[in-house]
Amino acid sequence: MNAQSIPGVALVPPDELRTLFLFERLGDERLRWLSRHGERRTHPPGALVFCEGDPAEHLHVLLDGGVRLLQRSSGEDVTLVETTQRGVYAGAVRAFATGADQRYAQSLRTTVASSFFRLPAQDFAVLVREEMPMAVHLLDGLFVGVRVSEATIRRREHLADLGALSAGLAHELNNPAATAVRASAQLRRHVDALRRRAPLVVRTGVDATALERLLHLHGSAGGTSAVPPGDPLAVADAEDAVRDVLAEAGAADPDVAAAAFVAAGFGADDVAVVLEEPTGAAGADLLADVLAVEPLLRDVEAAAAAVSALVASVKEYAHPGAASVRDVDVHAGLDSAVTMLGHKLAGVELHRDYDPSLPRVAARGAELNQVWTNLIDNAVDAVAGRGSVELRTRPGDGVVTVEVRDDGAGIPEELLPRVFEAFFTTKGPGSGCGLGLDTARRIVEDRHHGHLGVTSGPRGTTFTVTLPVHQRLP
Repeated sequence: MNAQSIPGVALVPPDELRTLFLFERLGDERLRWLSRHGERRTHPPGALVFCEGDPAEHLHVLLDGGVRLLQRSSGEDVTLVETTQRGVYAGAVRAFATGADQRYAQSLRTTVASSFFRLPAQDFAVLVREEMPMAVHLLDGLFVGVRVSEATIRRREHLADLGALSAGLAHELNNPAATAVRASAQLRRHVDALRRRAPLVVRTGVDATALERLLHLHGSAGGTSAVPPGDPLAVADAEDAVRDVLAEAGAADPDVAAAAFVAAGFGADDVAVVLEEPTGAAGADLLADVLAVEPLLRDVEAAAAAVSALVASVKEYAHPGAASVRDVDVHAGLDSAVTMLGHKLAGVELHRDYDPSLPRVAARGAELNQVWTNLIDNAVDAVAGRGSVELRTRPGDGVVTVEVRDDGAGIPEELLPRVFEAFFTTKGPGSGCGLGLDTARRIVEDRHHGHLGVTSGPRGTTFTVTLPVHQRLP
């Protein structure tokens, strides 16, 4: 029984079918045949037209409205295409292929009220085999090639992301590690010097009170002659003055001791007071080593803290356990992404405009960090290492909003609607496969029920992420 014999079925006239790019080259007789075998179907907004995995019974061609093509991946519906282009088709597109899996490979959902020309799969197979017999073989090969190419490109992109993450981490770890190694070597020299000089001070015959008074000066560093560390010429002049005082008093190593005293805030007059103590020059040498040890210890502590923070950022960024839903600190995630991209931020002015009242959001932290990393990375690329990037957050009515702004050249207006398409990129060859923004959009919209938008102009580009604060995620 065909559609013509079903009461109440709305047919699509041949002249209307001719306006669809899929059928525009067919002859009048074939168009009349299609009109008799197909039918018009109308669906409200948000309707599921067909479901992935069900038997592929019909080909659907969009007459008017809008659709979203979805595919299930890791328990979520991933948007493959969203369009309002008249004539796009989906469904039983491989009905003509021998041995093909005749089930819907994706799901189709309307975004607005939409009408379709619906053709039974067996009739579509007859159409293709009779009108284009050679195309059956060509299309079979094309389907296989597309699947292989897509899988290869996605693997390459994932490996590239892993390589970039590893390179960035190695670069960021190098600085604190080098600081710790350098400070440790200097600490060893000063500790060895303390072992040698402590007996010399004792041999001066001072009592415990005098020694305690000497070491107490360590905590009262800095007199009226203290020099701001940001003025290298003033620091050099202060070291010369202190060196002269120490050398005249017979200090063992006036150059090293002068640097330690000035770094601790002692000027020439302060060092003169130290030399007036009963411990004399030996006491000044001992105090200089004590003063030198503390900033080196702070350097080691800061380096260890930096390494710890980097490790925490990596765990926050990529630890599998972080994929569970929990209350996420958005600011911490943004800072983790900045840490991971620190090697690319050299020369870039980074501004953080964080709202301190921003609430935590129910989310998968590791996935959101991928979003922040992709958006910040794109912003840094947009300014080419010599502009400014701003991270801004603000709370709303049950949502939080995150903006990543850059003052680069902007995205051309004709390309703006395509920035979230998979495999589309405005970067040059070898600079990306165009999956970063597609991944970010899927994480924000499909995984977290939020929204990712973009505005751009000659003064720069802003990506805006809106996330619900409270929600139940699977």
